Amino acid sequence: MTKLCIFDLDGTLTDTIPAISHFGNTALSKFGFSEIEPNRYKILVGNGRDLLVHRMLAEAGADTPENFEKVGKAYDDAYEADPLYETKPYDGIIELLDKLKESGIKIAVLTNKPDNVAQDVVKLFFGDRFDLVFGQRAGVKIKPDPEAALLIAKELCADISETVFIGDTYVDISTGKNAGMRSIGVLWGFRDEEELRNAGADYIVSRADEISDIILK
Repeated sequence: MTKLCIFDLDGTLTDTIPAISHFGNTALSKFGFSEIEPNRYKILVGNGRDLLVHRMLAEAGADTPENFEKVGKAYDDAYEADPLYETKPYDGIIELLDKLKESGIKIAVLTNKPDNVAQDVVKLFFGDRFDLVFGQRAGVKIKPDPEAALLIAKELCADISETVFIGDTYVDISTGKNAGMRSIGVLWGFRDEEELRNAGADYIVSRADEISDIILK
């Protein structure tokens, strides 16, 4: 029986590539670096803000400590000033969350997005639906390390065997596997079915309502 569902945020609950690419390119162009094609960001994201900035700069052949600091700060400042820019929930997500809550299942978010931005985005789009939102925090290892996922399960009093991790990339599936949780890969996000299968997803879905079918059966 499932008692807890942990969701990734970007690419799983919300479509954020327009925002990430916009703020990333804004930061790059501010210092004279070439902009990156928006769909390319689907490959660059997934391992946290720091690695995203390093990857952005590597695309320009300019990944130095000095550039990392100034481009990273510009990216953070721009994103924090307008965290909802061109962002929206995927089709069926709100209905899915309500169905899970009505069935007595706890729901949480675990994202490598900075915690302050994650809290704002989740609150504004999903209100108080989530029992816990956990973004990148100082002193806690980011996905695919299982530390945060295990902390969430402990805080929400769910056994690992009763917890499902849901996401759109190998990082998310690996996080669930590393924590000993079952995993569901979604196909509407940033990566393809082959990546999810190779990562070892227990289930792969193409619609949000398929998740409730799996969880509640």
